[in-house]
Amino acid sequence: MFLYVCAMLGAAAMVAGPAINDARIMSDPGRGLATVTDVSPVRTSVDYQDETGLYHSPRYGLLYPTGLAVGQRVWVTYAKSDPDLVKVEGRGWALAIVPALSVAAVSTVIAGAALFAVSRSRPARDRGGKVAVA
Repeated sequence: MFLYVCAMLGAAAMVAGPAINDARIMSDPGRGLATVTDVSPVRTSVDYQDETGLYHSPRYGLLYPTGLAVGQRVWVTYAKSDPDLVKVEGRGWALAIVPALSVAAVSTVIAGAALFAVSRSRPARDRGGKVAVA
């Protein structure tokens, strides 16, 4: 049950984290044109110029980078108070709902199967049934 609770908390965090990041960006948004410099399984790196003319290369990469390729230019929205917090313009936290629901569903199935297996493995007298004497 502990692992199931951890999985459910993880699924909730998969939605809450992006929602918080989006709220931070939208509280003080800036817009810039970025160039994708690297795409890896861990992060997508970009360089962009902010509204004051400074160039930024966010340390942790770009939020919601699905489908981008090296060399591609894309409009981004960033938090003026934290230029390292940047996302692809038009994409948001709602993209995290489907993966979070998938984690929750798979975790529920696994927890249900484990609970069923544990309940079937207990001796009959522990389940409240009668034990046949041979």
